[in-house]
Amino acid sequence: MSEPPANLREQALSLLASGKAASRADLVEIMEVAPSTVSSVVRRLLEEGTILEEGVGASTGGRRPRILRLREDGGVFTVAELGARHARVGLCSPTGALQAAEEFAVDIGAGPKAIFDRVAEAFDGIRTAHAPGRRLLAVGMALPGPVDFPHGRLVGPARMPGWSGYDVQRDLRDRFQVSAVVDNDAKAAAIGEHVTRREAGDMIYVKAGSGIGGCLVSGAQIYRGGRGLSGDVTHVRVADSGERDCTCGSRGCLETVASGAALARELAGRGLPVNSLRDVIAATVNADPAVVTLVRQAGRHLGVALSGLVNFLNPDSVVIGGALSSLDVYVAAVKGMLYERCLPPLTQTLSIEASIAGPDAALIGLGHLLRETADIHSA
Repeated sequence: MSEPPANLREQALSLLASGKAASRADLVEIMEVAPSTVSSVVRRLLEEGTILEEGVGASTGGRRPRILRLREDGGVFTVAELGARHARVGLCSPTGALQAAEEFAVDIGAGPKAIFDRVAEAFDGIRTAHAPGRRLLAVGMALPGPVDFPHGRLVGPARMPGWSGYDVQRDLRDRFQVSAVVDNDAKAAAIGEHVTRREAGDMIYVKAGSGIGGCLVSGAQIYRGGRGLSGDVTHVRVADSGERDCTCGSRGCLETVASGAALARELAGRGLPVNSLRDVIAATVNADPAVVTLVRQAGRHLGVALSGLVNFLNPDSVVIGGALSSLDVYVAAVKGMLYERCLPPLTQTLSIEASIAGPDAALIGLGHLLRETADIHSA
């Protein structure tokens, strides 16, 4: 017997996890598919051990339905998102739901071994605090560079010295002796945002932090491209960039004028007490005129870069995530430039807004990916 399509499996899991469905009859009604299809999906999930069938519900005129629920006591996933200067780790249930998260400082330039040693300590700490005694089922990691998905190897990351070609997925598997999933941070965050929004439609997601990454979600699926390297808007050449040198070796890239790292560098060069993206955000919140002006200009540069994509792809929404999405002036500048540069029929119903998943977007996305792909039965 052939396996049910992955999208139906995920839809059924989401409905059971959210409480919207608790039986086969509920799934048939909500998913609007044949009972035989739902039976096939449920049979597969029962065989995997992902769900349990126990008890009976109230009758609606026929045979009383068997109650379905997700198995919650089998273990946990640990997930981590690495940034240039920070790491965020989380704990997810087997349903993919994020249960806890914490953040700490790192320097991505320290290299894989030092970073992974620190992440392993954080994983141990968060499991001890929130899931003592529960076994580790799988691990997930999101990285601020191009990832050859699903193989989990970094491909020429511009801002990660010592990481190029590194097989992150193998390292994680060997280190933790469980299944591992590795993805680009913007793609993981786009998944998390889409899952959180539920009815997002076709979405362009942009992660604007120290660097800039992007992702297209279409038909509830991530568009990855030929090698899984799609979404690299950070090195799109933009006008009025001042031809600044970029970490990729080129000049005039979007990253040099619209990213948090570029803003911190520019403001420090003007003699302002700004050394990090956190300082940029704090100065903007405090309404420093010079900072607000530069942040607004950075948002306009991002809007210019995105306008061509909106005209070409006609998405339902553009979502700005990452640390800079917390600045209203940045998001408003992106929105203003999109309305200025895009064709009116494409912006009449276009939603342009900041992330609602916030700093946990990538962790939520990793939990979802692990639920979809991890081999938790050999763990």
